[in-house]
Amino acid sequence: MGKVYLTGAGPGDIELMTVKAARIVQEADIIIYDRLANPKILETAKEGCELIYVGKQDGKHSVPQDEINEIIYQAALKHEKVVRLKGGDPFVFGRGGEEAIYLFDRDIKFEIIPGITSSISVPAYAGIPVTHRGVTTSFRVVTGHESPDKRISQIEWESFLNDETLVFLMGFHNIKLITRKLMKYGKSKDYPCAVISKGSTPDQEVVVSTLENIVEDSKDMPTPAIIVVGEVVKLREKIKWTY
Repeated sequence: MGKVYLTGAGPGDIELMTVKAARIVQEADIIIYDRLANPKILETAKEGCELIYVGKQDGKHSVPQDEINEIIYQAALKHEKVVRLKGGDPFVFGRGGEEAIYLFDRDIKFEIIPGITSSISVPAYAGIPVTHRGVTTSFRVVTGHESPDKRISQIEWESFLNDETLVFLMGFHNIKLITRKLMKYGKSKDYPCAVISKGSTPDQEVVVSTLENIVEDSKDMPTPAIIVVGEVVKLREKIKWTY
């Protein structure tokens, strides 16, 4: 039996991969990769490395998580080094914990290789710091897409009135719901927010608006995209830089 490396690929810019992640990708016998991992990373794999795509995409058929778990397990029975490559970080809405537990229960060795999460790096590439002295002392990363099987939401919308930065991942298709909820529970309709599409890549797009207008202003932006809500969005006027 081999070893599985649950590996974060970073937010998109291939140079934001960690040195360790880059090395293990080059040594891998098989790479099981997501849609959000930069495809150029796969070009660095050694000759003969097997590649398996298990990406998820809204509105299209995707491989169920249970099946992905089994694919990783079966790969570990056949190969010495198995890389499970995920966009961002494996443990930030990447289901890396579920995969690790699945492997543990089957006596498969694994290692976690953290990646730079898009929740921090993508706003940074857009010139938006998630914290800033005198503006906000905290930030919260929130899933923008809860499982449809949940009868009760785990998102505590009423607690979002606090003046902290909110970063919604995987939430662009639910942006209307998100903005309505925030205004319902007390955020001003003029509260600043931004949508960042394809962050940290040459195709990055940024729209800055308000909770009331962001849905209309960002309607033509492509995915993947994240939503940033907070006073720190205003700092982009001075901090934005060209990638």
